[in-house]
Amino acid sequence: MLDRWRAAARGTGVPDGPALARAGEDLLTRWREPHRRYHTVRHLTAVLDVVDAYAVLADQPDLVRLAAWCHDAIYDPRAAGDANERASADLAEALLTGLGAPVSAAAEVRRLVLLTAGHAVAAADRDGVLLCDADLAVLAGPPEEYDRYAAAVRQEYAHVPDRDFRPGRARVLESLLALPALYHLPDLAPTWEHRARTNLTRELATLR
Repeated sequence: MLDRWRAAARGTGVPDGPALARAGEDLLTRWREPHRRYHTVRHLTAVLDVVDAYAVLADQPDLVRLAAWCHDAIYDPRAAGDANERASADLAEALLTGLGAPVSAAAEVRRLVLLTAGHAVAAADRDGVLLCDADLAVLAGPPEEYDRYAAAVRQEYAHVPDRDFRPGRARVLESLLALPALYHLPDLAPTWEHRARTNLTRELATLR
């Protein structure tokens, strides 16, 4: 994993060296925090795998990879609204700037991370599309895989009683279903869109 981090950072102009390696190790430590059940290194790897598979469709794939590394770097299930995404975006920009990345590259990674708060992205935003499609890939998995994802999310919110979790989770699912399109990549959208909406609708029915 660290090799993937270093390669993406070097691809955007960050000099290699001990500081870059330490930054990658720090990010992995964050992704391995004990309170995480879904937002783990496994999720990070899955997102990076989709980004790598469709990198040719992005304008700046290494920036998308760096955004993937940072998009859930800060994850507190008790945080309100989009606080985690905003904090992760701030961390990404500060981290990359400190490592010597061009200011424009760090700012773009910050913008991409912020997109993962609501996944509302313009189809013409090729880098944003790739990141958001990769982040939502789990929604289009087989039913049993989706159910494991939903169960892991529930574990992350174990501190929330059912009477509060169920309507809150339902609002999240409804906001996703309200998006005009969950996916924009032409190679993925035709099959992923239907499967994801089927999974989301099925979970929503159980919450109601």
